[in-house]
Amino acid sequence: MVTNMVIIMGEVGFVRLSTRGRYAVMAMADLAGYGGGSPRALADIAQRQVISLSYLEQIFAQLRRNDLVKSVRGPGGGYLLARPPAETAIADIMMAVNEPAREPRPVAARAGAGSVTEYLWEEVDNRIYLFLNSVTLADVCEKRVLGLSGMMHQKAADAPAARLPAGNSGVDDGVEHKARARARR
Repeated sequence: MVTNMVIIMGEVGFVRLSTRGRYAVMAMADLAGYGGGSPRALADIAQRQVISLSYLEQIFAQLRRNDLVKSVRGPGGGYLLARPPAETAIADIMMAVNEPAREPRPVAARAGAGSVTEYLWEEVDNRIYLFLNSVTLADVCEKRVLGLSGMMHQKAADAPAARLPAGNSGVDDGVEHKARARARR
């Protein structure tokens, strides 16, 4: 598992990229897609998503504690989304099911000590959080998460093979990308 600490505008949040977080997002997307405003049983979600029911129960307990889902008891009971999919950020889901893995270091300690790459990883953490916070459950359900990487793959798939110079596999070795990044600075 990879752990990410995120510091944005003085506030500290944690996004932990884990299987638990992936399963939570899968289950919430299932609930949004199949829910239709009616409570859905975890057993149905577990079966559709091929996730252990007991594991899903643990995940939904955390989602409920973080006000992302509501439970309905009795016959026909199950779980409902607590708010519309368009108002539920993926970052909120992932942060709800994962405990912080590490405490942030004080700003003074970060400024003077540590690895020379610390700011690189802090920026990577920030970008991951910003991306996950910008994507909603509605975006996932409606397949609107086709970002830059998806567009590049789509362009490559649509491009005729004849356009590639001889000996070129079409795979960017990173040289052009680095040159473009330097030119933007």
